[in-house]
Amino acid sequence: MTEAPKPTVDRDAVRAHLEAALQRGTRVALWTAVADVPVLLAEIERQAELLTFARTEHANLLAAARATLSAARDGDAEALTYLRDEVQR
Repeated sequence: MTEAPKPTVDRDAVRAHLEAALQRGTRVALWTAVADVPVLLAEIERQAELLTFARTEHANLLAAARATLSAARDGDAEALTYLRDEVQR
């Protein structure tokens, strides 16, 4: 089984930067918090791509399962071929 991808953002550091910016309000604290925005946007994009991949995989497996069940219902001796082919990808 494939291991789940790890986040690429240190959420504790981002949270600390934001809290420091809100509490202190200094230019350095504000710019440090603002500097996290591109990193956060890149992480959102990465996770959106992972979600799209997972949804596609799920849809393909579901379609193969449905085709397998339909073929089995029709008496196809090789009904599991649909599912085997999809799982082996």
